[in-house]
Amino acid sequence: MSGLLLPPQLICGVGIDIVEISRIREKIAGNRAFLKRVFTDEELKYSLGKKNQYQRLAVRFAAKEAVWKAVGLKGLALKDIGIVKAPGGQPGIVCRDPRAAKLRFQISLTHSNDYAAAIVIAMREPER
Repeated sequence: MSGLLLPPQLICGVGIDIVEISRIREKIAGNRAFLKRVFTDEELKYSLGKKNQYQRLAVRFAAKEAVWKAVGLKGLALKDIGIVKAPGGQPGIVCRDPRAAKLRFQISLTHSNDYAAAIVIAMREPER
């Protein structure tokens, strides 16, 4: 059996989060400013007005929380974390905090009618 080939990145953190979709719906109903404080303009454009807008927003909220847990940066704002669609349609992460500039992410999202969940792996390039 040949040796295991590892990717050039090193895992530096893993984060996971689950959120009740009803909780996000209630937050938005009680405080519309929550949307602008937490979500990027691109995320709002993608999510709002769609049939399953609360599931879309909740899974992005869970993803932001999972990124926050994976990187462990104090003061990292949720709005600085953008959940985007990569060219192939898979989800991706854009982190606008310069402290996370050298990090790369893998993400998986899922939701049902009641819950949304995300898992994130944060990786850094090896020192040369």
